[in-house]
Amino acid sequence: MTTQLPASIRDLRQSWPRPSAPKPIIVIGAGSIVRDAHLPVYKRLGFPVAGIFDVNVNASRERAAAFAIPRVFESIDEAASMRDVVFDVAIPPQNMADVLERLPVGAAVLIQKPMGRDLADARRIVAICSARKLRAAVNFQLRFAPNMLAVKDALERGVFGDVLDVEVRINLHTPWNYWAFLKGAPRLEVLMHSIHYLDLIRSLIGEPRGVYCKGVRHPAMPDYSDTRTSIVLDYGDTIRCSLTMNHAHTFGARYGMSQLKIEGTRTAAIAKMGVNLNYPAGEPDTLEIAREESNGWREIALRGSWFLEAFEGPMSNLQRFAAGEDSKLVSSVEDALRTMAVVEACYESSAHGATPIPSTR
Repeated sequence: MTTQLPASIRDLRQSWPRPSAPKPIIVIGAGSIVRDAHLPVYKRLGFPVAGIFDVNVNASRERAAAFAIPRVFESIDEAASMRDVVFDVAIPPQNMADVLERLPVGAAVLIQKPMGRDLADARRIVAICSARKLRAAVNFQLRFAPNMLAVKDALERGVFGDVLDVEVRINLHTPWNYWAFLKGAPRLEVLMHSIHYLDLIRSLIGEPRGVYCKGVRHPAMPDYSDTRTSIVLDYGDTIRCSLTMNHAHTFGARYGMSQLKIEGTRTAAIAKMGVNLNYPAGEPDTLEIAREESNGWREIALRGSWFLEAFEGPMSNLQRFAAGEDSKLVSSVEDALRTMAVVEACYESSAHGATPIPSTR
């Protein structure tokens, strides 16, 4: 059953404004995320990409040929010598700090998530950005997905009432071998995947008081660390917030799931993150909203999905902030540091283990 929803819900925000005069972009890193998301989005938006660098020069040349990028840099220092540009640094987390130290003082830079391998790395990155006066944001693009922007807008309008329940459920097969640099990494699922949801939840309902977490391996993937995770975020006595991630469901798509659910005193919403399902082909995102008095759900028409439309937002916000058109950098490195702190707490909780069961004697 579907019901008509008020105009205040039908016209929820789903996109970020474009910069009026986008500056040229210098891309550092030419991996799959650049090929599949960054460059297609910049091309579609008409954002000029002036050059690209990667330690794998063949990858740089392939991207340049595919997207008509006029210059392939031979070194990181050559790329960093460019002025009056915006840097898009999409490289593995262990290399991020060294690259940032070589960028021009005062540069605008979009940093690929995660912000380092752990909280110590994240603190170093923030310190580098501060010392070099970088206007730096982290590419937590899930915040900018059309359905998530709509949920955020609804929350800010008071549509939900008091939030009571937030839940993320992932039950699917993730091909971790798609990212070769993850093999053997000591931290995987929370740092590389669930970090998106932890960051999103922070942006929606604020800072958690603490976490309970357990991450486990899978015997079919012995070279990969935590591949399945259960997390509870502590938001006090009235909000239940849980994340359940099973990336090893290989029994078909019938019970596959990739969704965020939010329930309030007046309204509930379920947002599907379709890219996770049959990755990288994915499925379209969806958003359904129900009001307590309506006895039914209504699907909200969306202008796109996490992949690729969400990637419009971080670069647009950074460019607009650098030009003075936006007053706030949404995913600043200072804000990302708090997300990294939640990730660190998850791994600390998982390492320390559960509360022992008391003796019955």
